[in-house]
Amino acid sequence: MIRGALAASVTPLREGGASLDEEAFGPLADFLSAGGVEGVLALGTTGEGILLLVAERRRALESFVAAGRGRLRVVAHCGAQTTAATVELAAHAAEAGADAVAVIGPPYFALDDEALLAHFAAAAAACSPLPFYVYEFARASGYAVPVSVVERLRAKAANLAGLKVSDAPFERFAPYLIEGLDVLVGPEALIHEGMAGGAVGAVSGLAAAFPELVSEVVRKPTAEGAARLGALRASVEGFPRHAALKFLLAGRGVPIRKDVRPPLRQLRADERSALETLLAEVLPKQ
Repeated sequence: MIRGALAASVTPLREGGASLDEEAFGPLADFLSAGGVEGVLALGTTGEGILLLVAERRRALESFVAAGRGRLRVVAHCGAQTTAATVELAAHAAEAGADAVAVIGPPYFALDDEALLAHFAAAAAACSPLPFYVYEFARASGYAVPVSVVERLRAKAANLAGLKVSDAPFERFAPYLIEGLDVLVGPEALIHEGMAGGAVGAVSGLAAAFPELVSEVVRKPTAEGAARLGALRASVEGFPRHAALKFLLAGRGVPIRKDVRPPLRQLRADERSALETLLAEVLPKQ
């Protein structure tokens, strides 16, 4: 099962975001592993997964698995707009050597309980017996997955291992702390409270650029540590997040290009300058 700190990784791109930068996956894995995280969530919200073609997502996952082998566990985010694409990606994740699969509810249409249950059950079956996680993020999908759907899914999917929950504040997070299911915390500010309530780790977008800061708080959760991470995450969120994280990685010596997949945009000159200041403040010795 998946435990501890995982980075919700960026996906290396090039040519204005039009193609994968396959040479960057290895150095990125080196950096994340050295930062103390146990693994990565590949192709999730931070990883621009929903913007990539199925073939690109398959190839990117293979690159994450190859780069992380022996040192980073890889959770493949396989959520897509259609059940067919989600099932294809989940089956491929099992074949490619991923350690687990996570699936967000399909965005745009607010699906009812029956449709959601059928979608998640099909995805879980496609990757079985690989551990399967429901990725709950109402802000991204447009709706919350009812707890009752998760409970019903347990009866249909023997490989349901838990959830990655990115909802905040804690009042919206807490209902998903379901006994017998492993929960991974998405919002860094909730790491202490979530783990005190039974969560087994965190999947952090902030860890994509600052893995050592997040892994330290996950290993020894404190309210103060979580608050510091929450404040830093809020600062990063003041910029276009995907471009900002790639800029910060490059500033830390990782050969990641600035490219993001449109309609995401790159940074303006003033934003780059502000992020340089932020990086110097967070890591003054580097």
